[in-house]
Amino acid sequence: MTFELKKGDLRATARSLGGELVSLRDGDGLEYIWQGDPAFWAGQNPILFPIVGSLKDGRVDIGGKTCEMGRHGFARGLEFTPVDQGEDFVTLALGENEQTLAQYPFPFALEATHRLLEDGFSTTLTVRNTGSAPMPFCIGAHTAIRCPLQAGERFEDYELLLEVSEQADSHLLNPQGIIRHDGRKPMLDGSRMPLRYQTFGELDTVIFSMLRSGGVSLLHRETGRGVQLDFHEFPMVAFWTKPEAPFLCLEPWQGCAAWDNESGRFEDKPFCTTLEPGREKALTYAFHIV
Repeated sequence: MTFELKKGDLRATARSLGGELVSLRDGDGLEYIWQGDPAFWAGQNPILFPIVGSLKDGRVDIGGKTCEMGRHGFARGLEFTPVDQGEDFVTLALGENEQTLAQYPFPFALEATHRLLEDGFSTTLTVRNTGSAPMPFCIGAHTAIRCPLQAGERFEDYELLLEVSEQADSHLLNPQGIIRHDGRKPMLDGSRMPLRYQTFGELDTVIFSMLRSGGVSLLHRETGRGVQLDFHEFPMVAFWTKPEAPFLCLEPWQGCAAWDNESGRFEDKPFCTTLEPGREKALTYAFHIV
């Protein structure tokens, strides 16, 4: 099931599978979100829940029980139900079922509200603990932006521009997608990070935590056109692409992949949130067309 949104000259499409926004088009019909191609990556804008990244050996301890989940959790592969809709927004919801409880032993309510803005869109992810025990979770976004945006441009013509000047290192992943505790790679000395496929070939994913910036722009260096991500409610942000793929994922995270020296307990994961029964947490990120 798909849902068409409009506001001014902007048009967007959301879908029930995965509860994600899969299209954003401006008044000229220019598409900003990667449309998916299995030759590179079939994904578009998945919601990462109840984990972000990979678990160590694919397993994690939750309340003394060993649970298994695939990378980025299960929400992206499940059907969400529409619970509210207007001309410029839609709210899609997911709750527990037999499949989720086998992986993650908690009743929950997850809502994704996608809303068009004057110059882009926002997504609010709301998690509610509907059970009777404290519920740990991680959550994030994985929005793939077309890069380059225009014919005749190259991936390398673009750069990332942070909100303020930073001196920051990227976390490093091992071949299993687990964060290494024993090293980081300097990636930012200032506010600009040029885009090179070689960078992602070496690191797979560029991952920052606790930046001073709450915003980052993906911009063509000459024209200044692109998008700006507001991620100030999230403690981590990551960037990912595939070799020679014409997209870049801009990913706000509350939580991350397992660390190679972690305890194995879900609630000990960095930036994991634990909700008491009846409580909820909402996080919003937004993309603005520049």
